[in-house]
Amino acid sequence: MTKAYTNQFSVSILLWMREDKPRQEGMNYWAGSHADIIAASPGLLDYRQQHLSATEHSFWPTATGLETDIKPDRRVDGIAEVTFDNLLSPIAGRKQTALAFEDEVNVFRRTLMHMGFPYSSRWLTVSEDRTTQLRDVLYFRRRDEVKSGAFKQLINQDLFATLATVDGVTELRSQVYLPWHKATWDTPNVAHDNPQSEHLHASIIIGFANQEARQAFYQELAPKLNEDLVNLVSAVHAYHIDKTLTFVADGQRQNLSSQERTN
Repeated sequence: MTKAYTNQFSVSILLWMREDKPRQEGMNYWAGSHADIIAASPGLLDYRQQHLSATEHSFWPTATGLETDIKPDRRVDGIAEVTFDNLLSPIAGRKQTALAFEDEVNVFRRTLMHMGFPYSSRWLTVSEDRTTQLRDVLYFRRRDEVKSGAFKQLINQDLFATLATVDGVTELRSQVYLPWHKATWDTPNVAHDNPQSEHLHASIIIGFANQEARQAFYQELAPKLNEDLVNLVSAVHAYHIDKTLTFVADGQRQNLSSQERTN
């Protein structure tokens, strides 16, 4: 077992599928030709798609003053996790980014990019001996009166360290975001509406070894975590990840079959 995390230069793009087509059709398109556009970008260390459940969400334990129900129009369909090899990688990938911009309208109705300072996201593989069987993602909204430094301490240090010791947790990826601005990802003919009241400020992806470990976490530990979260956080939005597709890993393009992409 290892407890050494690494810092990465990552961005997350939250995605909502077009509503004039079946949702699964859009998810398949995203995992197909659109994924190939992104994966071809030079300078990528890692590119994963997180396909979120349409039905299994809003399951974080409730607490007074904590929003856990996700509004239907704000329910995210998927996350594009893009991690760069170095600070110049975004410049090297400008050609593929332009192609992705043009293609977004074919599949998405809304896209919102979230990013932190370079090399501020944290990755941890808790156990090399146990594979990840299930993943969830948690989104956090900071209380208005809370300073960004205290919030970052909560997510990237206190909560991250606690989760790293949980039996059955196999991996963690956290991000604390810079203030959101439309200009960071202003693709044409796609919505980027993001009212201040709906802003998200951090995320943690949690991998579990099995369903038993996942269930124990939400029944036993998560309610206790709320005791500290409610002081700094106004919302926790939980989603189950139906499928993780990895198109680039350790800087190498992964060859996924059509069946792997769409099943």
